[in-house]
Amino acid sequence: SEMCIRDSNTGSHPENAARLISIMEGMEARNLTKNTERVLPVRASREQLEYVHTAAYVQQVEALSKRGGGMLDPDTPVCSASYDIALLAAGGLIRAVDAVMDDSNPLKHVFALVRPPGHHANATRGRGFCIFNNVAIAAEYLKREYGAKRILIADWDVHHGNGTQEIFFDDPSVLYFSTHQYPHYPGTGWVDEVGKGDGAGFTVNVPLPSGTDDAGYVYALTSILVPVAREFRPEFVLVSSGFDAHITDPLASMSVTSRGFGLFTDVIMAIAKELCNERIVLTLEGGYNLDAISESVLAVFKSLIADNGDSRDRVIGPNERVMNRIAEIKKVQKVYWSL
Repeated sequence: SEMCIRDSNTGSHPENAARLISIMEGMEARNLTKNTERVLPVRASREQLEYVHTAAYVQQVEALSKRGGGMLDPDTPVCSASYDIALLAAGGLIRAVDAVMDDSNPLKHVFALVRPPGHHANATRGRGFCIFNNVAIAAEYLKREYGAKRILIADWDVHHGNGTQEIFFDDPSVLYFSTHQYPHYPGTGWVDEVGKGDGAGFTVNVPLPSGTDDAGYVYALTSILVPVAREFRPEFVLVSSGFDAHITDPLASMSVTSRGFGLFTDVIMAIAKELCNERIVLTLEGGYNLDAISESVLAVFKSLIADNGDSRDRVIGPNERVMNRIAEIKKVQKVYWSL
């Protein structure tokens, strides 16, 4: 839908409806929609939003929308339709979780193509284009409705998901793993941010140097995420799938190709196959080059449909900067995991 086309209200905002239109057109053009089943979103309830957000913040967004719009922060415009659309985005993830958890339904993987994104939103504020934290709401929903005890959230958006990290920082039932460009917006996500209290060790940050390519990312995923996931044994995998690490993205400076995102998905598929009955819900986060986001989403869908687990062509090894960073992360995380 054309939902609050943010660009019509805010000049040319990079987070606009053309992102989803481009993805859907790319899928139609390559006949991929024939091989996929559609799950339509419903609006998240206020109670579901309040799993992770304060009542006051939810009311603030609703009131701002009702007044015709405004700004949640310098980057995050809200228009009259934004509250409703944000409810559908969060509710889309809840529907996706239900579809995957329904044993009578053969769906094991759902990609929630929703906007606005969510991973920068914390309990009391939206920022960085995000209104409600869709993936965090889905994780809490899994815990409350399905009694899930161990949920993995893997976040490969180019920006650190500071909101998701904050929400689960002291919670051992949610393992938050993030690869991100560092230093970069929002400035968080260094290796020493590992969680606190009972949640110590359940936040795993992989800050990568600018210019990191497919090989560097695959190395990070296979040498940190895979062993940690095997030890954690998630019952469900959620993926904050941003595509702004793409080499053509205007808002970052990484060097991932569209095919690279398919390789990342292969790693996630192998984890889910081995550990949690293949249960995966991915959600769209960032990604602002329309051709790149369309091609990258196609690569992810091809991986999900091909079901080829870990049988990827090996990419050439990572560069020294990435290897050194991974060694640094292992040193910090060895306290918590057998790395």
